[in-house]
Amino acid sequence: MKALVAKVAAAAFVLFARAITAVRAIWPEEGLPAKPCIYFANHSSHGDFVLVWAVLPPRLRHRTRPVAGAEYWLKSHTDAFIGRDVFNAVLIERDREKRTEDPIALMASAIDAGSSLIVFPEGTRNQTDERLLPFKSGIFHLVTERPEVELVPVWINNLNRVMPKGEIVPIPLICTVTFGKALRIDPGEEKEAFLERMRAALIALAPKPAGSGE
Repeated sequence: MKALVAKVAAAAFVLFARAITAVRAIWPEEGLPAKPCIYFANHSSHGDFVLVWAVLPPRLRHRTRPVAGAEYWLKSHTDAFIGRDVFNAVLIERDREKRTEDPIALMASAIDAGSSLIVFPEGTRNQTDERLLPFKSGIFHLVTERPEVELVPVWINNLNRVMPKGEIVPIPLICTVTFGKALRIDPGEEKEAFLERMRAALIALAPKPAGSGE
């Protein structure tokens, strides 16, 4: 019964996200990887992973798991049901001193089991005027453990205006989710060079600022 309720709730989340945002997915010419991969996206709203998850084709959505903070999704029974059962999220304890499991091992295990992941390398929501915050090193450590896994940059546009900070009721606006060409870590690539390359690939998908001449 619980599994059925979770399945119905997941379908409802997809319909709601699409209705509120009229979201349009923009795909790379070569399409998305058929094998488990890592979707890495900009992060400006609590609804980011829902929108990425909602636009994926059903065959990919069903085996894609968002990576999220355990302290947020385990704060109540309802949140835990949504995080664990509806979205099957990989829940990470952010407080190093309270961790009982290694986050990299948890994510690698999910990939080994055939799941793709949705991650946000900024680590927290970007509430600044900068397009991206500096990337945390977790994504680098994950792909050094699984170097064969492809990384797909994903730019989410407008969702921070649909769900402004502090607001409960969404504001209907059109959003886009742009998927870029799949990438891999290069043999021997250093952490800083890798993170900067991934950051540049993500920013390249962002809409150009008005007046930029591009």
